[in-house]
Amino acid sequence: MPNKINVALIGIGDVASALVQGIENYKKNPEKIIGILPEITQYNISDINFVLGIEVNANKVGKDLSEAIFAEPNCNMKLFTPDFIDAPVVKGPILDGLQSNIKNIVPVDDNQEEADIVKEMKDRNIDVAVILLPTGAHKAVKFYAMAALDAGACVICGMPSHVAKDPDLVRKAEESRLSLIGDDVKSQIGATIIHRSLANLFPMRGAILDRTIQLDWGGCSDFCNLLTPKPNGELFYEEGKRQSKTASVVAKLKNKDTVECQISAVDYIPFLKNQKEAYMRLEGRIFGGAPVRVDITMFVEDGNNSAGIIADCIRISKIAKDRHVGGVLHTACSFFMKYPPKQLDDFRAKRRLIRFIEGKRTR
Repeated sequence: MPNKINVALIGIGDVASALVQGIENYKKNPEKIIGILPEITQYNISDINFVLGIEVNANKVGKDLSEAIFAEPNCNMKLFTPDFIDAPVVKGPILDGLQSNIKNIVPVDDNQEEADIVKEMKDRNIDVAVILLPTGAHKAVKFYAMAALDAGACVICGMPSHVAKDPDLVRKAEESRLSLIGDDVKSQIGATIIHRSLANLFPMRGAILDRTIQLDWGGCSDFCNLLTPKPNGELFYEEGKRQSKTASVVAKLKNKDTVECQISAVDYIPFLKNQKEAYMRLEGRIFGGAPVRVDITMFVEDGNNSAGIIADCIRISKIAKDRHVGGVLHTACSFFMKYPPKQLDDFRAKRRLIRFIEGKRTR
């Protein structure tokens, strides 16, 4: 299967569930494809080949990926039931992945043997490893990113942990001619991209943004994790997530250092399941100093909102691997991620990404 992209998913949560459901559905029903970049012509959605899952949840380890994606506490909307895809889910080391309240909803069986992660990836000829671990699992993210590079795989970090900004990982990726895309996936139509777009609208129209807030809540394990208090009273939300979202919203504003910006996850509401809801307010001044205020609310199936972006990142990573491009793919990071090494406005990032796809930019 020379045109296949062999993929390992590290963390089989709701984003992984949405991704596998969507890809396997589109393979059988290509006429239904929504939510991918048509500019990526080198590889189709049907070329994405899931061959390995890595988890610590005892109810997922030992199962095929097609079954594991529906195991609790996963609660993403069930839109498609994949056939058996021959992608075993093996157990990885826990490290710092269960230090929050998710330990109460993720069962672990000490009798299940930990796999040799590098060997598992090498044996399955992994092209791209996608990291979808809980926010705050920084040690685990770095461990798996390093293991993927050791196994000859490109890395996509969908979480707010430093991969594309980690000097050790960047250096190893450059030496290995393997690409990195990170960090913290920017959803297709999510609160951050909407908030960022509205914030950037103010200076484009000659207005001034003075203050803005965003409040998020949801019922998936991600919110259970984010809203866990640490011993010092700080929430796991503070471990990169607030910084990532805030930087994405105000990064391109000339007055970003003076804008009052508060972005918070406010509650974990289990009955919402994978539905995420958000409220945004933007306050500023227009001609003559008159006030203006924008209020917006939204809701979305959170797993699916990230899955389409990940699908595009997988194909971009394989294009880079074919070209032996190693290190950070800055165009992809800027367009697809909240917290890239270099922040670009979305229109410029999209133009540069298309030039990379066409072979007119190296990264």
